[in-house]
Amino acid sequence: MTNPVPPTPPIDQPTWQQPPPPAGAPIRPPLRRSGTDRMIGGVSGGLAEYSGIDSVLWRVGFVGLTVAGGAGVVVYLLLWILMPSGPLRPGEQPSPLEQLVGRIHARLSGSHAAPPQA
Repeated sequence: MTNPVPPTPPIDQPTWQQPPPPAGAPIRPPLRRSGTDRMIGGVSGGLAEYSGIDSVLWRVGFVGLTVAGGAGVVVYLLLWILMPSGPLRPGEQPSPLEQLVGRIHARLSGSHAAPPQA
Protein backbone atom coordinates (compact mmCIF):
# COMPACT_ATOMS: atom_id res chain seq x y z
CA MET A 1 0.00 0.00 0.00
CA THR A 2 2.94 2.30 0.12
CA ASN A 3 4.58 3.68 -2.95
CA PRO A 4 8.02 2.34 -3.73
CA VAL A 5 10.88 4.76 -3.21
CA PRO A 6 12.15 6.07 -6.57
CA PRO A 7 15.72 5.15 -7.35
CA THR A 8 18.26 7.89 -6.75
CA PRO A 9 20.24 9.01 -9.81
CA PRO A 10 23.96 8.32 -9.84
CA ILE A 11 26.03 11.17 -8.41
CA ASP A 12 28.37 11.51 -11.40
CA GLN A 13 25.50 12.31 -13.82
CA PRO A 14 23.86 15.74 -13.84
CA THR A 15 20.19 15.75 -12.92
CA TRP A 16 19.29 18.39 -15.54
CA GLN A 17 20.40 19.19 -19.04
CA GLN A 18 20.40 22.56 -20.73
CA PRO A 19 17.85 22.58 -23.55
CA PRO A 20 19.28 22.94 -27.04
CA PRO A 21 18.85 26.35 -28.70
CA PRO A 22 15.73 26.56 -30.82
CA ALA A 23 16.23 25.86 -34.49
CA GLY A 24 16.33 29.00 -36.58
CA ALA A 25 16.92 31.32 -33.63
CA PRO A 26 17.38 34.89 -34.82
CA ILE A 27 20.98 36.04 -34.92
CA ARG A 28 21.67 39.52 -33.60
CA PRO A 29 23.10 41.98 -36.08
CA PRO A 30 26.49 43.48 -35.27
CA LEU A 31 26.51 46.60 -33.11
CA ARG A 32 27.00 49.40 -35.64
CA ARG A 33 25.75 52.94 -36.11
CA SER A 34 22.78 53.01 -38.42
CA GLY A 35 23.22 54.40 -41.91
CA THR A 36 19.48 54.71 -42.48
CA ASP A 37 17.89 55.55 -39.11
CA ARG A 38 19.94 58.56 -38.08
CA MET A 39 19.27 62.03 -36.78
CA ILE A 40 22.78 63.05 -35.73
CA GLY A 41 25.24 60.16 -35.81
CA GLY A 42 23.10 57.03 -36.08
CA VAL A 43 23.91 55.81 -32.57
CA SER A 44 20.28 55.45 -31.45
CA GLY A 45 19.33 53.77 -34.72
CA GLY A 46 22.21 51.32 -34.37
CA LEU A 47 21.31 50.52 -30.78
CA ALA A 48 17.70 50.00 -31.89
CA GLU A 49 18.71 47.57 -34.64
CA TYR A 50 20.93 45.65 -32.21
CA SER A 51 18.57 45.48 -29.23
CA GLY A 52 15.14 45.53 -30.84
CA ILE A 53 14.10 48.55 -28.76
CA ASP A 54 12.70 51.46 -30.77
CA SER A 55 15.20 54.20 -31.60
CA VAL A 56 12.86 56.85 -30.17
CA LEU A 57 13.22 55.24 -26.74
CA TRP A 58 17.02 55.30 -27.05
CA ARG A 59 16.85 59.00 -27.98
CA VAL A 60 14.58 59.73 -25.01
CA GLY A 61 17.07 57.88 -22.79
CA PHE A 62 19.97 60.00 -24.04
CA VAL A 63 17.95 63.19 -23.49
CA GLY A 64 17.02 61.98 -20.00
CA LEU A 65 20.68 61.32 -19.16
CA THR A 66 21.58 64.76 -20.50
CA VAL A 67 18.94 66.52 -18.40
CA ALA A 68 19.86 64.48 -15.32
CA GLY A 69 23.44 65.68 -15.26
CA GLY A 70 24.92 65.85 -18.74
CA ALA A 71 26.03 62.22 -19.03
CA GLY A 72 23.86 61.66 -22.11
CA VAL A 73 26.01 63.90 -24.28
CA VAL A 74 29.22 62.22 -23.14
CA VAL A 75 27.83 58.69 -23.61
CA TYR A 76 26.43 59.57 -27.05
CA LEU A 77 29.73 61.08 -28.23
CA LEU A 78 31.69 58.08 -26.95
CA LEU A 79 29.35 55.66 -28.70
CA TRP A 80 29.51 57.75 -31.87
CA ILE A 81 33.28 57.37 -31.93
CA LEU A 82 33.55 53.78 -30.69
CA MET A 83 30.76 52.17 -32.75
CA PRO A 84 31.69 51.42 -36.37
CA SER A 85 29.51 52.95 -39.05
CA GLY A 86 26.93 50.84 -40.81
CA PRO A 87 26.32 50.92 -44.56
CA LEU A 88 24.92 54.20 -45.89
CA ARG A 89 21.87 54.63 -48.10
CA PRO A 90 22.56 53.94 -51.77
CA GLY A 91 24.06 56.98 -53.46
CA GLU A 92 24.77 58.79 -50.17
CA GLN A 93 28.26 60.04 -49.39
CA PRO A 94 29.53 60.39 -45.81
CA SER A 95 29.71 63.95 -44.52
CA PRO A 96 33.08 65.46 -43.57
CA LEU A 97 32.15 65.04 -39.89
CA GLU A 98 31.31 61.39 -40.50
CA GLN A 99 34.65 60.91 -42.27
CA LEU A 100 36.44 62.46 -39.28
CA VAL A 101 34.60 60.15 -36.87
CA GLY A 102 35.48 57.19 -39.12
CA ARG A 103 39.18 58.11 -39.03
CA ILE A 104 39.11 58.50 -35.23
CA HIS A 105 37.36 55.13 -34.90
CA ALA A 106 39.90 53.48 -37.19
CA ARG A 107 42.77 54.87 -35.16
CA LEU A 108 41.27 53.81 -31.84
CA SER A 109 40.33 50.33 -33.00
CA GLY A 110 43.64 49.77 -34.79
CA SER A 111 42.00 49.04 -38.13
CA HIS A 112 43.09 50.80 -41.27
CA ALA A 113 39.82 50.35 -43.13
CA ALA A 114 38.16 53.40 -44.60
CA PRO A 115 34.59 54.24 -43.59
CA PRO A 116 31.95 52.63 -45.82
CA GLN A 117 31.12 54.73 -48.87
CA ALA A 118 27.76 53.25 -49.95
